[in-house]
Amino acid sequence: MVQKLIELALRNRIIVLLLAGCLFAWGVYSIKKNPIDAIPDLSENQVIVFTEWMGRSPQVIEDQVTYPLVSNLQGIPRIKNIRGSSMFGM
Repeated sequence: MVQKLIELALRNRIIVLLLAGCLFAWGVYSIKKNPIDAIPDLSENQVIVFTEWMGRSPQVIEDQVTYPLVSNLQGIPRIKNIRGSSMFGM
């Protein structure tokens, strides 16, 4: 199989050179189109969610809003930790 592939490449040099040129051009194009950040942001991403429910105690907000929200956010891939809190007077 390898012998036949080598023979085919030797017989069709122009096609092999055109294919190599196309691959090279595609690589140069891809490098130019790929955005490279000189100083990438290495900090951890953080999302803060504030909810306000007038007239409700922190325990009710914890049970009705915070706990379901934290439970559903735990399904997101590559999350290191999730914290949730409910307090009076936010």
